Amino acid sequence: MALIAKPLRGLFIGLFAAFTLFGTSMTIVGAALPKILRDFHWLDGTVGAVIASAAAGYVLASLASSAVMKRLGAKATLLCGLAACVAGLAFFASSPSFLANLLLNALIGVGQGLIEPVVSWAALRMDDEGTGKPMNLMHGAFAIGAVAGPVALGLLMTTGLDWTMLYRAIAALFALIALALAALSFSPLGETHAAAPARAGEPGSAPRAASKGAAYWLGFACLLLYVGTEIGISNWIAEYFVRIFAAGPAFASLTVSLFWIGLLAGRLGVPALYKGRRQEFVLVASSILLVASTAALCALGFASGPGGALWAPAAATLLAGLGCSIIYPTVISLVGISCKDAQAEAVSLSISGGGVGLFAFPFLMSWIAQAFGIRAGFASYALIAALTAASCAVLARAFAKERRGEAVR
Repeated sequence: MALIAKPLRGLFIGLFAAFTLFGTSMTIVGAALPKILRDFHWLDGTVGAVIASAAAGYVLASLASSAVMKRLGAKATLLCGLAACVAGLAFFASSPSFLANLLLNALIGVGQGLIEPVVSWAALRMDDEGTGKPMNLMHGAFAIGAVAGPVALGLLMTTGLDWTMLYRAIAALFALIALALAALSFSPLGETHAAAPARAGEPGSAPRAASKGAAYWLGFACLLLYVGTEIGISNWIAEYFVRIFAAGPAFASLTVSLFWIGLLAGRLGVPALYKGRRQEFVLVASSILLVASTAALCALGFASGPGGALWAPAAATLLAGLGCSIIYPTVISLVGISCKDAQAEAVSLSISGGGVGLFAFPFLMSWIAQAFGIRAGFASYALIAALTAASCAVLARAFAKERRGEAVR
């Protein structure tokens, strides 16, 4: 059976393109962190607040997304999110004004918070067999964009051109994608899943019994901790290499791409290589790898000094990305499968958990880095990675227990 049904393939390609740019918009601020700190003369706490403003917008928008989808429809919600990203990226970093960049990054976060729930909900609706592969593939698009953005930024900096040009280029691409998606129909998502009970998973349906299930709430907890780790590493790894390992800004920006290359390899490779259906097993294994690689990256920071070999921390960065790869899409898939009667609400709640992590942990990292040094900041991420693994193990156990109960019935 085809991975994506024929009537949905054009829409899948359009959403894949949108989510690729979404990934780029999530990582280019972190990749540019060394330039932002030095060109704008900002403190760690200042840039932490700007990063957190996007997360605040993301949390509010993702929490509201289910209601917005109910009122406007999935397509209009997605287009509103794309428009917000266009407006924010068109002007972000055009001046060193703290307040202006804070508000613009918050607007970008609002756009991201509207885009992701629609895309994840659509991927769930395209997954007739419950394998999680459409979700993994869709989130692979996020990783492609997350890799491409920092690479493009690094190449731009080597040419001596203005590094802020990348933000304007991405805004233009978002506008083009919005125009293309405006011409596509979202109705096949409903037609493909036309069986009477399945329509309860459409945007705006009542949560009913789903809100009582463990997975409904565990998804929020897992993604809160996971996103704090993932985006924290992505946002600060470049500066970590500059301060601790004395890497140049161009090389440091490429370490962000290295992290996302590992993540991309997992999101595209695992669906292709793993033929089983035990998504919960893959989730636990991936989270254990994340803990081990993040701990290694932290230990190397304490053990190494400036001018040391870069291959070991670079390898740990790659493995950290690989460990991250399957966690997010698999959590969303397990929550969606467990909460079939309220997929839109359950997915929005889980994603908003990621948004809370995106908001809270930049403040934590900025405070720790400013007060105790960046090494201590990365030690905090190793601890959060361990908590992520524990929460994923609880979700996997709850999901497996639920499946055993269904088999008995």
